Amino acid sequence: MLSSFGSPAGGRIEPQYEGPYRNSSSTKRPALQKRNSEQLPGNHASAKLQQDMASPAVPIPITRTTSKDSESRSISTDIDRKKLTYSKSSPNSHCSETVVKQNGHHHHHPAHPSLEETYKHLVALAMDGGDFAKVGTDEGADRSKLVQGLWRPPKQPEDEGLKLFNSFTRKKEPFRPQSGKRVLWYTCGPTVYDASHMGHARAYISFDILRRVMTDYFNYDVSYVMNITDIDDKIIKRARVHHLIESYAAAGHTREKVIADAEAALKKFNAEKIANESCSLKRGAMDDIFGKCKAALEDYKKAAAATPSTEFCKTFSEPLGNFLDDQFGHTIVDNAIFNKLPRFWEEDYHKDMAALHVQPADILTRVSEYVPEITDFIKKIIDNGYAYEAEGSVYFDTVKFDHSEDHHYAKLVPEAFGDLEALTEGEGVLSEQAHGKRQAMDFALWKTSKPGEPAWDSPWGRGRPGWHIECSVMATAVLGDKLDIHAGGVDLRFPHHDNEIAQSEAYFQCDSWVNYFLHSGHLTISGCKMSKSLKNFITIKEALTQYTARQIRLMFLLHSWRSTLDYSPDVMDIAIKFEKTLKEFFLTVKDLIRSAGNSHPKWTADDLSLRDKYFASKQKIHEALCDSVDTRTAMDNIRDIIGSTNVYIQERAAAKAQAHPALLQHISLYLTRMMRVFGVIDSDESIGFTVGDKSGNVEETILPYVSALADFRELVRKEAREVKAANILQFCDRIRDDVLPNLGVRLEDREGQPPAVKLVDKNELMKEREAKLQAEEEKRVEKERKKREIEEARLAKERQMRVPPSELFRSQTDKFSLFDDKGMPTHDHEGKEISKGQLKKLEKLYQTHEAKFKELAAQNGNALPNGNAS
Repeated sequence: MLSSFGSPAGGRIEPQYEGPYRNSSSTKRPALQKRNSEQLPGNHASAKLQQDMASPAVPIPITRTTSKDSESRSISTDIDRKKLTYSKSSPNSHCSETVVKQNGHHHHHPAHPSLEETYKHLVALAMDGGDFAKVGTDEGADRSKLVQGLWRPPKQPEDEGLKLFNSFTRKKEPFRPQSGKRVLWYTCGPTVYDASHMGHARAYISFDILRRVMTDYFNYDVSYVMNITDIDDKIIKRARVHHLIESYAAAGHTREKVIADAEAALKKFNAEKIANESCSLKRGAMDDIFGKCKAALEDYKKAAAATPSTEFCKTFSEPLGNFLDDQFGHTIVDNAIFNKLPRFWEEDYHKDMAALHVQPADILTRVSEYVPEITDFIKKIIDNGYAYEAEGSVYFDTVKFDHSEDHHYAKLVPEAFGDLEALTEGEGVLSEQAHGKRQAMDFALWKTSKPGEPAWDSPWGRGRPGWHIECSVMATAVLGDKLDIHAGGVDLRFPHHDNEIAQSEAYFQCDSWVNYFLHSGHLTISGCKMSKSLKNFITIKEALTQYTARQIRLMFLLHSWRSTLDYSPDVMDIAIKFEKTLKEFFLTVKDLIRSAGNSHPKWTADDLSLRDKYFASKQKIHEALCDSVDTRTAMDNIRDIIGSTNVYIQERAAAKAQAHPALLQHISLYLTRMMRVFGVIDSDESIGFTVGDKSGNVEETILPYVSALADFRELVRKEAREVKAANILQFCDRIRDDVLPNLGVRLEDREGQPPAVKLVDKNELMKEREAKLQAEEEKRVEKERKKREIEEARLAKERQMRVPPSELFRSQTDKFSLFDDKGMPTHDHEGKEISKGQLKKLEKLYQTHEAKFKELAAQNGNALPNGNAS
């Protein structure tokens, strides 16, 4: 019985190479020498061989021998032993090899790889009914026809696959998930206490693009987890302030008290906040707040109403809020107050992400839901010797951890070790008076709650989680003891992510918790980092009133996900132009493909040339995406594909030749797919089968009807032109310019060709129509302006001609001071005599003007313009 590889079952010959010649001692292919002169034994018929092969299987050695004295080759088949022997004599060598797998054991003997192939060919020949008796004899055919030729697999270019810029090494590393194609990915989510701004969009759109590329292009099975930080010092402070402001506004205080409190709040804000702020940008933002509050207070003093307005309280929220918090913050004990604020802003965040077409996380976690897991996690770190309790709080011992042979603190940013300012900021605004730390660099895993702060039970007393521990616990609870990817904004590297790494490694007693750390770059505005503390942020909602989600995503795609990007109208303008390029390309190609119908023209040299350019750009796009998802280079090559295709379309049209529809279809479908991968075009995420063959394709349903209308209109226009029916042509224009755009149809008349029909978003067409009308109006206004200027110049020239020659220079007192009887200047405005050269030029001007003056007088019946006769 033969195995599927053609060897006896139980004795399968296993080559120890990839392709025919792996592990060969020579890099050259060991071709069969003198193959036409070699002889094969002819004393066994194929039927006999097949009968023999059905007997019990035994190992089949393949032997090659050479000797100095002779050169011969023979292959013999021993029926009982199933032995195939190959021998050849040649000078200066002697070797033999057998490769056999029997009962799970490998036996290796030197052998030429081609012999195994020869054996397989012989077996295949026997099974096909070939006759060995004629092989190698005079009556046999050419051996090259009887033995199947060797096949060489094409050489594959080296493709190392995806590389990602790893913050651990600060360079691009080959991406190797722990478990095949499955990827465990955790991203630090927002701290929800205020509106999301474009700095947040920078991070979450960037990671959405990376996630889509890894899932939809590289086919990784990504488990994407993101957290919501709903327990944090900023949230606690903001929740208290909001509650106190609302209570203050509803309390019905007298005008005198409101004014006194507002003035005291401003004084405190100026003394404690503005005066102590060293950052000029932050101080400028605070000065702006101070100015607005003073103006609001002056308006309130003049107003008749005693109760402060909602707008007044909103303007005064920071100074007055801090003022009230210092007095009454400690009285707030209801945890519901601290839950209300983050729930509101979390929902707002999700709405913003949906508006930006950012895919939701596969798993969303909230800190408030994992407090029991957090306390258990901290207990184990204490048990492992890397944390300690002090006055109801628990701190991580950074020095002990760093001194351990198995660990290293601040792996991501080692140069930040000892940066107390960054560490203090990471501990939170309510943790400045922390006591009990052994070292200044130690950070809080658990914070004892002070009056006016939410609290949960723990082995160390009532308290709340520290910031850094939250992500370690939630990632572990959902994804296990090791992550493939951890992502976040670049500003989180230290101390947040470095502290996450330290406490997780301390918990698991390992030296590697995350394999790849990805950090998105900053988004700046006017060169400054966009942040709430600087008051220079643009909310996502504000941005979406100016630009579409697609345009914002294109802006990020046109730049590296990990570099700093300055948000400005100029940068957005580039994205808008790219969008228009894509849009017009797709509309043009769809119209050409539709017009071509089911034609299958022969491929021309132009078609093949474009195809080759397209394939070359596709390869560059693949290489760019492998290069740490370099979307900027990928988009540059997409632009090249569009440019080459547009030139091709124009050249074919100029030659009155058809652009190949199959080629256009291939290119446009690829670009559509890439735009879906990048999230620029929405993916179809409906569940199950669609109803009917084309129910999901609106264009295929509508276009035949619109095309019929367009064709009919074209016939009417043609007839109207022949009979010069201007009113009918105007009706045709109204259909194109007014009726169809309201239905989402753009109709483009083309001289000598059928009209182009393009389905476009109705709102977009309305904007285009408004822009066209505005441009026409601006053109009309400009035309009127130029017409007026020409008329004014003509009138000015005529007025100048009416001036008597004797008065021509006398009015120019800024240039001349004395004149002769004829009115010619003799001295300049400084009293200096006019030079002869200048006087000559003035004489010429005088004579020219005098001639025009007399000409005008002649036109008026020889009456001088001043009423005198000539």
